[in-house]
Amino acid sequence: MSEWRRDMFDLVIFDCDGVLIDSEIISAQMLIGELAALGIDINLDYVAHNFLGRSYPVVMAQIRQEFGLDLPPEFEDRYRERLLAAFERTLRVMPHVRAVLDGLRLPYCVATSSSPARAERSLVLAGLGDLTGARLFTSTMVARGKPAPDLFLHAAARMGVDPARCLVVEDSVNGVRAALAAGMTCWRFVGGSHLQGRDLIEPEGARPHRRFASFADFFQIDPALRRQP
Repeated sequence: MSEWRRDMFDLVIFDCDGVLIDSEIISAQMLIGELAALGIDINLDYVAHNFLGRSYPVVMAQIRQEFGLDLPPEFEDRYRERLLAAFERTLRVMPHVRAVLDGLRLPYCVATSSSPARAERSLVLAGLGDLTGARLFTSTMVARGKPAPDLFLHAAARMGVDPARCLVVEDSVNGVRAALAAGMTCWRFVGGSHLQGRDLIEPEGARPHRRFASFADFFQIDPALRRQP
């Protein structure tokens, strides 16, 4: 993989869940609990390996196929309702994210596999409501979600930026794959609760240009991203 160069970006694209907000661990635990009530036994490692970075319909389709489970009609609504209730109680913005956003000299946006309603509500709850509206792009806007590059290419096009001049910040293997397939530079954030104590699986085609575990280090990786006083 070619080395990224400093001062080469015109746009920063952030994933949402597990990057801007520490939500993936909540979603995973909620899904594990809901499936356990239906007799399906999975763990956090299974969720991280199979579902991280993918949209809800894709996750549900895999569950149906792999476990032969005919999910009841009310499953999705109940899961979403309980998940948002859990977000209301415990969702937090990732440490130092606000300082990074306020300090960026470049335009930035969000590209997420979450539904529009969930993404908007999550960002508002975390104090990042300014990232909704025209800055928020979801997988519902494209034909194929991550790991296909469609969502990142769509975000770049809407923001008027060449994909090669975009920096993507992702946490999932599927997200890294999507960013690289789009021809973008990708940094993998590994500081979310859902990745703590787990092996960082990075197969061929999903190896980021950089990894970092705290947004306190963001501008140390590339000082050119910081707005000058």
